[in-house]
Amino acid sequence: MLYLIGLGLGDAKDITVKGLEVVKECHKVYLEAYTSMLTVGKEVLEEFYGRELILADRETVEQEADNILKDADLFDVAFLVVGDPFGATTHSDLVLRAVKLGIPYRVIHNASIMNAVGCCGLQLYNFGETVSVVFWTDTWKPESFFDKIGKNRQNGMHTLCLLDIKVKEQNLENLMKGKKIYEPPRYMSVNQAAEQLLAIVQNRRLQGEEPEITEDTICVGLARVGATDQKIASGTLQELSIVELGGPLHSMIITGAMHPLEIEMLKLFAVDKLSFENKMRQRNT
Repeated sequence: MLYLIGLGLGDAKDITVKGLEVVKECHKVYLEAYTSMLTVGKEVLEEFYGRELILADRETVEQEADNILKDADLFDVAFLVVGDPFGATTHSDLVLRAVKLGIPYRVIHNASIMNAVGCCGLQLYNFGETVSVVFWTDTWKPESFFDKIGKNRQNGMHTLCLLDIKVKEQNLENLMKGKKIYEPPRYMSVNQAAEQLLAIVQNRRLQGEEPEITEDTICVGLARVGATDQKIASGTLQELSIVELGGPLHSMIITGAMHPLEIEMLKLFAVDKLSFENKMRQRNT
């Protein structure tokens, strides 16, 4: 049996009772280590679970999945995922491969950022398509996510922005030379995401457009959701470009039409309460 087990968002204790029971019984336990991260390291998890964990990076999961499944054909194997197992398409691929090989699987769900963002007070059923915001480079500055946010706003929907994570990435030179030398991990902050959005706003104006999103659009920054030191900040896109939320992981929400209850909740986390109230008054008039 292949078990896909969600670990939740905070620390070692966020695993479900059912998930922990399975982990303790499995022959091998893999820890997926590239689509997200907990606030604690592998050693802390091993101590709490009472099991040795095998780190599975992107290369292992996407290129050597057959090795994981080969074990699952003979023994019970657990594949641990931060958040919920189906928060990334890679894990659907693992399930499809297992089914093709005739290996049974079972999923044990947990909280993920996709539902935990409700902690800021925005109602989950008012969210549109989720987007990913990637790190720009000098030669690659994609803007397609901006258009998706615009469409959500036209429909009155909020947008959850998942911010880029770079773990075990190679630079172009080492990639071309086939050297297994990796760059230090990088995690996009709300500041960086806001700065990129502001740059796109300026670009669109130079092209003669009036974008759906402006410097004054109300947004929400979230950091370390599910951890004891989680932080939430609401304010304009401009304000979120300089707000301090601390270490990773960060997420960001671009708001759409808001219910009065949503506005009252966001006011609790306002960077500048007076400014926030003024923006809401202007919005209503």
